[in-house]
Order: sequence, then C-alpha cells, then structure tokens
Amino acid sequence: MKFTSILTGAALALGLAGAALAQEKTKVGFIYVGPVGDGGWTFEHDQGRKAVEEAFGDKVETVFQESVPEGADAERAMTQMALGGANIIFATSFGYMDPVLNVAAKFPNVKFEHATGFKRADNVSTYSARFYEGRAVQGTIAGRMTKTNKIGYIASFPIPEVIRGINSAYIHARKVNPDVEFSVVWVYTWFDPAKEADAANALIEQGADVILQHTDSTAPQAAAEKAGNVITFGQASDMAEYAPLPRVSSIIDNWGPYYIARVQAVMDGTWESTDTWDGIGPGMVKIGEISSAVPADVKAEAEALRDAIAAGEYHPFTGPLKKQDGSDWLAEGETADDGTLAGMNFYVEGLSGDIPN
Repeated sequence: MKFTSILTGAALALGLAGAALAQEKTKVGFIYVGPVGDGGWTFEHDQGRKAVEEAFGDKVETVFQESVPEGADAERAMTQMALGGANIIFATSFGYMDPVLNVAAKFPNVKFEHATGFKRADNVSTYSARFYEGRAVQGTIAGRMTKTNKIGYIASFPIPEVIRGINSAYIHARKVNPDVEFSVVWVYTWFDPAKEADAANALIEQGADVILQHTDSTAPQAAAEKAGNVITFGQASDMAEYAPLPRVSSIIDNWGPYYIARVQAVMDGTWESTDTWDGIGPGMVKIGEISSAVPADVKAEAEALRDAIAAGEYHPFTGPLKKQDGSDWLAEGETADDGTLAGMNFYVEGLSGDIPN
C-alpha cells in the first residue's frame, strides 16, 4: 500500500511537472488575410511561422487563422487567440490596424505585431518591408523587355504601400524606356483569383505585354501564360512554377528572421514596441532569380541596381522628381524621407489616372 502511494505521488509529481513545462511554452499566433496556399503574401507569412517552429522546437506553440477579413472578424479572431493564451500575435495585413489596437487595449500583457501598419501602443509594434526597392528592380526589367511599351499594374487597395510600389516601378521603367506607359487597375482585394485574372486579361487586351501585381494569388501569372508573349513578376513569393516565362523574377518577402527575433524577445522579456521597416539590404526583401528569358545585359543591369540599393548607395526615390500635377517634389540628388514615403498619396509625373479615395 505504501509502495502504491509512492508511485501515485511520483506520477502526480511528473504530471504537474509536465503541465508546468507545457505552460512555459511561448504561444505564438498569426492572423492571415488570405489562405496559406495563396502562393503569395500569406504563404510567405506562414513560411515565417514555420521558421519559428523550426528555430524553437518544443519551446513554442504556433497557431494561425487564415482568410480572416479585415474588420470585426479580425478583432474576434485575435480576441480568441489572446483568450487562448497567446503570448504574441502577428496580424499580417494593413486593414487589421484598428482591430489590433482595440484587442491590444483589452490584453495589455499580450504582445501584438502589426504588418504594414503605422499605429503603435505599449504592447503593439509595427513592421513592414521596403517593397518599393524590389519594384525598382522589376521596373527596370519591365522597361527593358516590353515591346509594346505598355505595362499593366494590378493594384489592391489605394494605400501608401501600394502607391509607393506603382511609383517606384514606373520611375525605373521610364528611366530605361522613356516611351513606357502604365495602366493601373484597382481590384480592391488582396486575394481573389477571379478578379485578379480578369484584371490581367483586361490589361493584356489593352496591349500590355508586362503585368505587375500587388495582389496575392498566382492568377495573373496563369493569365499571362495562357496569353503568351506576356511577362510577369512573382509578388511576395517567388511563384517560380511560372518561370522562366511568364514569371521572369519576383519580390520575395522574407519574414522568418524577424518573427524569430521577436519571439525570442518575448521569451527573454526584452520585447519592446518598435517600428521596423527593412528592405533588400537587411534581407527582408529578396529578389527572386532572374530567369533565362531575360537578356544577359538586362539581368546584369537589374542585379547592379539591386546591389546598389542593398549597399545603401542608391535610393529608388532620388530626384529630380515631380508629382503628377507637375509640382516639384525632389530636387536633383535629393532623396525622399521616410515620412513622405510612409504616407504617400500621390502619383509621380507621367502616370495617368487618379488614385481612388
């Protein structure tokens, strides 16, 4: 009887120890605007989540919810994660900004990280990548390779991040090809393959032989492949299944190192509210392999631009530049400040059409 009691006590002690170890796990939550299989934006964020699991093993537990609409649904999803014991939650879309702040105010002990946003709190950090650096490289290739001088751009929402990308791509396409014209189609979605395909087809019918996108699915790649003689660029993810044509290169969002560092900070008790905006140099933005369909001299030019940006020797927004209305913006050699870029709400000179409200 005494022996049985000892065994029972030992088992109880082991059970309590196991429970304590389970409680010590850092729980990391992710809220995604699209499905993890979108092949673009959400896919790369989920790759970052997997990098966290690989880096920390059984010290972490990760959870995610995909295809969460921006708005009240996001607030409910984050609330459930916080109630479920999440120590840190990554909210990975611009439209989650106010929901993040609302939920963070209710859970001051939970850390929140908001991608591409600009509102912070004591327990809310913001982070983004300088995608416009990659757009400069894409614009250079696009301007060199177009035969019709017509480039189409599928845009999601008229927020500064997207406007910066359009401007950067246009500036650099125009630098190498003064005859280039841009047509922008706003689809008001991050992920809707049908809408994205329709936009690509409409641009192709209008004569565009280069399609750029700031949306998340591979539908524009498929539309270009079907049309033939149209080149594209992977967005957020490599989309290499469409290489060497139509996809000739890509912008790859590399979130893993950031996610690992921020989870480590939570574990160490050193997490602080910060604002991170990194680009090609620190490795948050990568340029996907430039395919064999790109002429060697164009590839060399694009890679030289990539390397100059990475080294801090060149800024994609360097004057002289004017705004669309002809007013002066940047003087010769002057570069744009981060404040202007973060709130960019205007086209540069040469772009046609209006930015929607």
